[in-house]
Amino acid sequence: MTESLALGQSSSAVSLRFSRHSSEEQMHRLLRVAVAAVGFVLVGIGASRAQSAPTLYFSAIPDDDETRLTERFDKVAAYLSRQLGVPVRYVPVKSYAASVTAFRNDQIQLAWFGGLSGVQARLAVPGSQAIAQGTEDRTFVTYFIANKETGLQASETFPAAAKGMTFTFGAQTSTSGRLFPEFYIRKETGQAPETFFSRVGFSGDHAQTLRLVSTGAFQVGALNYTVYDAALAKNAPEVDSTRVIWKTPPYPDYNWTIRGDVDARFGEGFMGKVQTAVTGMTDADLLASFPRSGFVKAANEDYGPIEETARAIGLLD
Repeated sequence: MTESLALGQSSSAVSLRFSRHSSEEQMHRLLRVAVAAVGFVLVGIGASRAQSAPTLYFSAIPDDDETRLTERFDKVAAYLSRQLGVPVRYVPVKSYAASVTAFRNDQIQLAWFGGLSGVQARLAVPGSQAIAQGTEDRTFVTYFIANKETGLQASETFPAAAKGMTFTFGAQTSTSGRLFPEFYIRKETGQAPETFFSRVGFSGDHAQTLRLVSTGAFQVGALNYTVYDAALAKNAPEVDSTRVIWKTPPYPDYNWTIRGDVDARFGEGFMGKVQTAVTGMTDADLLASFPRSGFVKAANEDYGPIEETARAIGLLD
């Protein structure tokens, strides 16, 4: 009897302990399920927000070949994405005109423009703003270069001895490759380029201008001074057969321009954030993508001389 009672008490104790253990295990299991569910919900919310965040698309005028441009500006896109907290994608374009068209059509909202293409873009999309320029862009110059076989030498004055030679601009709407070179050709000679030179062409970009003059396809050309200086620093073969014969007086040039509706799309103050991100760019590798030593704030008014010059020679209505 006593043994039966003891056995019964022992069984009850085991049963009780088992019941408690089972309940605790169930509670832990439920807790794990709940935590996993919350985590899943949070991940889902995060993914949903990431998917719903609009992408900022930016481009740059194609003043170099497309492969090098993509290598340069994909890194810039990654930097801007980190600074702005939104996805940023670089979109290559085929021509200066295409960059302005993409901006007008809202295919890009931000662009690294030349002086003239920036003016054209802002006229096409009212409310757009120039927000930054390179430190060097406040006093930009164009180099006139010549194939050494011409015998032309460096001079402080316009190379009048180039009369009757062949000449190439860069892109048709390039500030440094066409706008100001043509302005000074007309100013210094009193003639249109097609009259002063025997043949006039458009290379499409500054690097191609250098190549064409170096091979003698054109005897003289005009290009962005930073492109030539970079080639000189790298001891590129093209500089062996060319020389700088004249440089223009300084003028304002490249600029970051942004559409005026970005605050409505990305949130109040977004334009200011982009300006801060650009002017705060200090990484030497990123700055070499432009190439610039840094960026400073800019405004539409800084490019008044560009618009006036473009209208004077008929590039703007």
